[in-house]
Amino acid sequence: MATAGNNLSQYDPEALPKATNMRFACVVSEWNHDVTDALYLGAREALEACGAAKMDIRHISVPGAVELTYACKKLCESDEYDAIIAIGNVIQGETKHFDFVCNSVTHGVTELNLRFDTPVIFCVLTDNNKQQSLDRAGGKHGNKGIEAAVAALKMAGLRKTVLR
Repeated sequence: MATAGNNLSQYDPEALPKATNMRFACVVSEWNHDVTDALYLGAREALEACGAAKMDIRHISVPGAVELTYACKKLCESDEYDAIIAIGNVIQGETKHFDFVCNSVTHGVTELNLRFDTPVIFCVLTDNNKQQSLDRAGGKHGNKGIEAAVAALKMAGLRKTVLR
């Protein structure tokens, strides 16, 4: 979603569907928790700014990024949420593990969106280093959690108005 040097986290709450009476779940990876916690806070604050009640935003922790898809699947099966946000952070290391994790989560979230009616929003930062992650979790590139919340609102609105 980001382009170099731009903060795309600014939005107009009036231009988005109202989150009043909508339910959201944020599934948050504990790995790189300083980054994922910041992403979650950005998402939660944006959802609340658009009318979501605190009690209608569920927070679920999972150990790592690969585990995001399992928890999201269970939430999709419940059909209790208008949208789900998968929040994680994977930082490039010295091995191919980065590639396997990123591919697994990306394909998993895509599969959930194809299989279930509940939109699952991909908010997994896949950066080359920690600074890039921090820059996207409230730093110079804004907060991708906010952008994920905006996407969740738009998709939940689309689900309610067009797809039902």
